[in-house]
Order: sequence, then C-alpha cells, then structure tokens
Amino acid sequence: MSSAQLEIQIIASLVAIACAIPGTFLVLRKMAMISDAISHSILPGIVIGFFITQDLNSPLLILLAAITGVITVVLVEYIQKTGLVKEDTAIGLVFPVLFSIGVIMIAKNANDVHLDIDAVLLGELAFAPFDRLLISGVDVGPKSLWIIGSILFITIVLLVAFFKELKLSTFDKGLAASLGFSPVIIHYGLMSVSSITTVGAFDAVGAILVVALMIAPAAAAYLLTTDLKKMLILSVVFGVFSAISGYWFAHWLDASIAGSITTMLGVLFLAVYLFAPSKGIIAVMYREKQQRTEVSLLTFLLHLKNHDDERERHVNHLNEHINWQKVRSKTVLDLALKNNMIRIDNKIVSLTTKGDEFTTQAIDYIMTNEDSQIEDMKEDFFLFRG
Repeated sequence: MSSAQLEIQIIASLVAIACAIPGTFLVLRKMAMISDAISHSILPGIVIGFFITQDLNSPLLILLAAITGVITVVLVEYIQKTGLVKEDTAIGLVFPVLFSIGVIMIAKNANDVHLDIDAVLLGELAFAPFDRLLISGVDVGPKSLWIIGSILFITIVLLVAFFKELKLSTFDKGLAASLGFSPVIIHYGLMSVSSITTVGAFDAVGAILVVALMIAPAAAAYLLTTDLKKMLILSVVFGVFSAISGYWFAHWLDASIAGSITTMLGVLFLAVYLFAPSKGIIAVMYREKQQRTEVSLLTFLLHLKNHDDERERHVNHLNEHINWQKVRSKTVLDLALKNNMIRIDNKIVSLTTKGDEFTTQAIDYIMTNEDSQIEDMKEDFFLFRG
C-alpha cells in the first residue's frame, strides 16, 4: 500500500467520523434533509469569501459558508413556521435559490478561477494527497487531512462539553429549557457544526458524499439501538467501514472513490434495514406473522371456552366452525398443544387448566379495555410463540 493510498483512507475515515457525529443528532431531530440543503446552499458563502480574499484556502471561506448554512436553516424554519408549507417543502424552496445564486456568481464573476461546481458536488478523494500543506518549507501532509482533522477535533470537544445539553434538547426541549439550557442556542450550534463540517469536507469528498456520510450511518445505527452513545459509536463505525471498504471497492473497479463509498453506505444501510434484530424488515414481518398466529390462537381458545358441544370441538371440524383453512387450523392446533393450552381425547379438543386460565384472563383484559396487557400475559403463558 502506497502512502497516497493510506492518506486517502485516513482522510475518508476522518470525514466519516466528522460527519457521523452531527449526522446522528440530525437524524434523531428528524432533520436529515437539512444536511442536503446546507451542503448546497453554502456555495454563495464560499464564492463571497473567495471574492473578498482571492484565496481558496482562506479560513474566511469556511466561516462565511458556515454563516450561509445557518441562514439556510433560519430561512427554512421561518417559512415552516408560517404554517403554509411543511419542512420538506421549505427546504425545497430555500436551498435551490441559494445554490443557484452561487452558481450565477461563479458563472458571471469567476469564470477564470478554479471554482469547479462539479468538483464541489462530487469531490475527488484521489487528488487529496497531491494538495500538500507546507510549513516553513516542510511537508506536513495533505491539506484536507489537517482541515478535516481540526474540524473533527473541535467537534469532539464540543460533543464532550455539551453532550448533556444536546441530548436533552434533542429528546425533550421543554425539559432542557426548564433546566436552564437554551434549545435555540444548541440547535444553531449544531447547525453551525454541520455547516463547517460540510465546508471542510467539500474539497476532499464533495457535497453528495458529505450528505451520505451524515445520514446513512446514523440511519443504520438508529435501526439497531435506542441508546444515544451506542448510536454515536455505531454511526462512526459504519462510516469508517464504508469509507475504507468503498475505497478498495473503487480501487478494484477503477471507479470514483466518492461514488464507491456512497454505494457501500447504501449496501450497508440496506443490510441493516433488512436484517436488524428488532426494526429490520424481516424481523418486523416475522413479528407480524407471529402476532397473527397468536391472535388466531386466542380466537381458537375463546371458541373452545364458549362451546360445549363436542361437534364444535372435533379436530376434523374445527376449521369448518371457525372458518379457517386446514393448514391454518393445524398450525394453531400444534401451537396450542406445544404450550399445553389444550388436550385432545378421542379427537375432541378441550382446554387444559393452563389454557382455561389464560383465556379467562384474556377475556378480562379485553372486557376492561386493557387488551394491550395481553402481550405481557403471553410472555408468562407462552413457551413457544407463533
């Protein structure tokens, strides 16, 4: 592995970590698309900063871009608070206007300057190792590495210093305000960090990958845990994994590194979306199937409790009386037997003491509108779930 390859992977990993931290809070605050708005609308700030300094490496560009990002958030929230449109519509109104202003400013006033719109949007990590930082003539590494490393360091310091305030204002703004924390200041502080992170990652990875790295790892982590600290850790792990695996995927295909990393983020999220233990599609489908079977079992037990006629309780005629198909009848019958809810004598089905007790409690819960407690009761009575 060459030094350039190593530097690319380090830069991509640092960008992933720097994006994952604010991205986690954006996902939890249901503001995921605001990152897309910020990543595009800060272009005018970059252009104005260049017009003032005539230097693409000036820190003023980052400052003005961050201010533009906060202005974007303010405008979106102001339009949303009118009650005339929803947040997604407000975002769709604000960021195209600001981005277009930046494009027009470049087209009219900076045609001879290297402010490449495509590079800003797509980025190219492969070129990052060639833009070196020289201090007193000494090469100390790629500029992108130092820029994003500095931003990450500041982000971590702010996260540690204001973790409690961020957590409270994210989950309960009212409680945060009553304890003396200002949710508004925390909110705009988070937006400022998101804006600065986006600008810092522009030159290396571009706006599209920044949005992907902010949202996809946090969204995947959200499907796996409800603990904020664990979600932050998982977001970072997912981001770094996608950055490194995406680089080698691009190396194998000889394709865009940013595009390959974004692809890996998509594959990772899809895997979690399908296979997450509690919130994944497969787990949800299994739970729904289980619940349908358990409802059928309860219906079956109620039928037995309310019918004394042996013809109504004969194995061969149960599906006729309950209007079920034979496969469904057999499934429910087997589940009831496994849980010792019924016994079968001469093909006549009867409730056991356990089955009768369960059914009686279930009727009581339903009659008193406390049927939600049936789920807790099932845990006590069922050894085998549907």
